[in-house]
Amino acid sequence: MIAHWDEAAGGRAEAGHIAGEWTDLGRAAGTRTVGLKRIKVDAGKWSTPFHRQTAEEEIFFVLAGSGVCLLEGSAFDVRPGDCIVHRVRETHALRAGDGGLEVLAFGTRGGTEVGHLPRAGVGWIGGTWTDVGRGSHPWEREAAVGEPDVPEVGARPDSVINVEDVDGGNDPAGSWRLLARNAGSELTGLNWGRLNAGEDGAPPHCHSADEELFVVLEGDGVLELWPSPQHVRSGKDKEAVGIRAGHVISRPASTGIAHTFRAGDGGLTFLAYGTRNANDVCYYPRSNKIYFRGLGLIARLEDLDYHDGEPG
Repeated sequence: MIAHWDEAAGGRAEAGHIAGEWTDLGRAAGTRTVGLKRIKVDAGKWSTPFHRQTAEEEIFFVLAGSGVCLLEGSAFDVRPGDCIVHRVRETHALRAGDGGLEVLAFGTRGGTEVGHLPRAGVGWIGGTWTDVGRGSHPWEREAAVGEPDVPEVGARPDSVINVEDVDGGNDPAGSWRLLARNAGSELTGLNWGRLNAGEDGAPPHCHSADEELFVVLEGDGVLELWPSPQHVRSGKDKEAVGIRAGHVISRPASTGIAHTFRAGDGGLTFLAYGTRNANDVCYYPRSNKIYFRGLGLIARLEDLDYHDGEPG
C-alpha cells in the first residue's frame, strides 16, 4: 500500500483564523488503524481549533517553515525537524509564522461508540444523549470565538525534540533516531532513519498487531515485500517496489507480508511511525524468528503445512 504526497488528493480548509491545505496521506496509502495528514498552514493562520483528544495521541513533524505551538497555557517556537508529541488530553494548536508552516500530523484512529439517530439528530453516549450534527460547523464556531490568546513565547517543553538533538548512533549503515519516545510518547512512536547508499534497513519483518507507516523524506531506494510461508505456498512471490522522496508506505498489521528497505545510490531518509501494542508478535521470514514483545522472547518455530500430521 503506497501513495505519493504530490499525487494524493487534497483540499483547503478555512474558517476565520484557521486556514490551510490538507492532504489525507494515511487514507491515500491505505492505513487501517492510524492516520496521517499533511497540513500546509497559511502564513499567520492556525492549523486547527485549539483542541484536545480524549483517547488519541498525536505526533507532529515539522517539514518546513516556522511557527508557534500553543500547548495548554504555554507557547513555544517550532522549526523544521521538530517532533512534537501531544499526549491524551493535552490541549494544543499550531500557528504559522510569516512564511507559513508545513507539518505531518500522525495519529491513531480510536473507535468511539455513539448510537447515532440521524433523523432525530441525537447521539447516545453511554447512559445519556446529546444533540449532534446541528448548528454551524465546529470550525465556524471556533472562528466566531476568535483567535486564541498566545502567551509570551517561552522555553520548549520536554514533549518537543529536534532531529539534530537526538543521537543517531555510529552504525556505518546509517543513522536511527528515536524521536517521539524521547519526547514522551506513550501509545505510538515516530523515528527518523537514514540509510547510506546501498545499505539495508531493518531485517524483513511483519507484525501481528502493530501498524507501521513510513514517509520518505529524501533520496530513493527499494521497498522489498517478503511473503510468509503460508503465502508462499499459495503462490505469493517476493516483490521489489521503487520508492522516492514523497512516498508514503503503509504496512497494516496481520498481512503476513514482511517489509524491508534498501537505499539507492543517493541514500534514503525516512520517518517511521507505528503503534506500540504490548501483545504484538513480529515475524522475520528470512531467519524464521518470532518476537513475542510482551514476553520479551525471540524464538524459532517449525513451519508446517496446514494438513501436516492430519489423517489421510
